[in-house]
Amino acid sequence: MRKSLFVLLTALVVALGFSCCTDETIGPSISDVKSAVITDSGFVLTGKSVRNEHLRSRSAIQLLGDVDAGGYGHLTSDVVAQFMPSTSIDTVGVRGGAEWIDSCFITMRVSSGAFTGDSLAPMRMDVYELNQPLPSPIYTDFIPTGYYNAGDLMGSVTYSASKSMLKTETLANGSTTTFYEINVPVSVDYARNIFNQFKNNPATFSTPGEFAKFFPGIYITNSYGQGRVMNFYDIEFVTYFRKYEKLSETNDTIYDGVQQSYMAVTPEVIYNNNIHLDPSESIETMVDNGEAIVMGPAGYEVSATFPIQEIIDKFQNDTKDALGVINYLTLELPVEAVTNQYNIAPPKYLLMVKESYRDKFFDKDSLTNNKDAFYAEYDEESKSYTFSGLRDYLLDIMNNKGGIASESDSKFIIMPIDVTLFSNTSSSYYYTTTASEVVTKIAPSISKPCLARLKLDKSIITLVYSKQTFY
Repeated sequence: MRKSLFVLLTALVVALGFSCCTDETIGPSISDVKSAVITDSGFVLTGKSVRNEHLRSRSAIQLLGDVDAGGYGHLTSDVVAQFMPSTSIDTVGVRGGAEWIDSCFITMRVSSGAFTGDSLAPMRMDVYELNQPLPSPIYTDFIPTGYYNAGDLMGSVTYSASKSMLKTETLANGSTTTFYEINVPVSVDYARNIFNQFKNNPATFSTPGEFAKFFPGIYITNSYGQGRVMNFYDIEFVTYFRKYEKLSETNDTIYDGVQQSYMAVTPEVIYNNNIHLDPSESIETMVDNGEAIVMGPAGYEVSATFPIQEIIDKFQNDTKDALGVINYLTLELPVEAVTNQYNIAPPKYLLMVKESYRDKFFDKDSLTNNKDAFYAEYDEESKSYTFSGLRDYLLDIMNNKGGIASESDSKFIIMPIDVTLFSNTSSSYYYTTTASEVVTKIAPSISKPCLARLKLDKSIITLVYSKQTFY
């Protein structure tokens, strides 16, 4: 109780102490106060690798392919997805009805360079129609057996990631984007059925759930070839049709090859990367030898023990006859890249989340709160991650739990994550533009392969606090 009280009142006491320096009536009492800033890095993070293939696949990326990389392992991933239907399908201009629809495709896009493996390896994808809506929640170890029939093949296409397949598009803001576009031709009957459904039963298109009763979705799998996984960011059902337009009282025309997207995979619908990863023998040996390996997607994470009670005890013992205030608490976690065939790198972001809070964190689509969960970005120069927001975590235990940490307060999972950022731009009076990035989503790292060894024995936990002793 006394400890919690002086931690909370320290700022006031320090302010009063400084004001006393200008009060001549205090006299020699100034010499009876000794202030110091203490830095303590004598704490150790411990942990071990644990396998986790059961992840909420909430990434906006659809990972597809098959790659066997020496020093990493064998990774396969296919995709199941429902669709967000269009709320505006042109039925007026299509005067000839569904028969004016000429062709349709499942169109998929990949950013330039967003793949792992051999760009020239020929591969083939097959697209199947689902026969029932997908379950929710859905996880990376989902097996689509029973959700599609082998006879319901919508279409297939052979593709690669050669530079000759790259396309460039100019965006509305004038910038350009470069991407691969893969078009899977499907029977025109799919587009005509959707057209007729929209015309006759528009309520089907009111929500993704209602639409899934009509068209449950698709299953996309790799049916031929090995050597590459690709990070698709866009899947759409695109149609091409003839459109009538009246140009004037005496003039009209029919346009050929008009394009419209009837449905697309968006963050609001259910979709999933079905992932299977067999780590290489060298990775398994490292894990067996006690190395702390993080590996994705759906590979290894680290179960770690953070010495929070030791930190609290050290602070309280050192300030039991003084006033103290916590300045900050940080964790610097160095890593070592693991040599592998395709230069699979350490994850861009790591999450450190309490084991007891982990499922709730992802189920509720949470963001870090600096009490139960923290994230850090990989620093290529220092080869490390720095978790800098641990002060609130420490103060929460000291002020709200009497300084006694439970086992759940010290047990953490350290895992690769994908972080979605929103850039917020504003202009000042002088027209100078500033931009700040805000985290809008955190999800298990599904978007691309990643691999690193955490050097727990070299980690640096730093506690800095101010101490004021009265004599």
